[in-house]
Amino acid sequence: MTEGHAAPAAAGEQGSRNLLLRIVTAMVLAPLAVAIAYAGGWLWTALVTLAAIGLYVEWLTIVGARTPRVVASGAMALAIAGGCLGLGRIDASLAVLAVGLAAVTLLSPTRRHWAAMGFGYAGATQLASVLVRLDQSWGFVALILILLLVWVTDIGGYFAGRGLGGPKLWPRVSPKKTWAGAIGGFVASLVVAGGFAALGLGKAGSLLLLGAVLSIASQLGDLLESAVKRRFGVKDSSHLIPGHGGLMDRLDGYIAAVVLAAILGFLRGGVDGVGRGLMVW
Repeated sequence: MTEGHAAPAAAGEQGSRNLLLRIVTAMVLAPLAVAIAYAGGWLWTALVTLAAIGLYVEWLTIVGARTPRVVASGAMALAIAGGCLGLGRIDASLAVLAVGLAAVTLLSPTRRHWAAMGFGYAGATQLASVLVRLDQSWGFVALILILLLVWVTDIGGYFAGRGLGGPKLWPRVSPKKTWAGAIGGFVASLVVAGGFAALGLGKAGSLLLLGAVLSIASQLGDLLESAVKRRFGVKDSSHLIPGHGGLMDRLDGYIAAVVLAAILGFLRGGVDGVGRGLMVW
């Protein structure tokens, strides 16, 4: 075998191993996330808060704004806000996040706007994730819908993109993503939304529209993270999750989807009815 033939074969074997590792990791983490989401309460709030702190640190690392005092001030604010959310004090959590944003901005020696964006990115994820689950009647169902929509958008996009190829979606930002992958993920999300409607968990029209909107949001969130990483010449946000990179690499689509979902649910159902606002039309 020539060297030219050996290189593609080795790349193919590496890709297969990476895919297998991604699948195994997802099979462990996804059921764990669903179980904690089902438990809700302090468990879910604690998981979300830890994830938010991890997202914040990864963002600072990517943009080159990671200093001890910036990390400490933002992480402490997110932790205190998580405690407030666990006690049901949404107002207090908002106040803490506002103070945390100001502290991070003032304490950043360089790239202040990037550090502030990172804190806002993490804080919005934390707040939105807790608000969606807070609704005792529809919170878990709404959260599972969001998670499944994000997961199938990612999975459908991956296999459609690899299987069909074709024109690139936005090569300057994400060279591997194709229009076929974007459409494949979008269609997969509609299937999930239709499945929820078939189970009587909402009206078909509203669920299909919600599925479409959140799938697009998820893909835009993925592109946003890719743009930030490309801007600073970073491949992975970290190597925390085997086969997936870092928390930002794994949660970028979820972040955009859950924040948008929380806004829509809040507008329709208020603070205590975000889940119902999403599911009942």
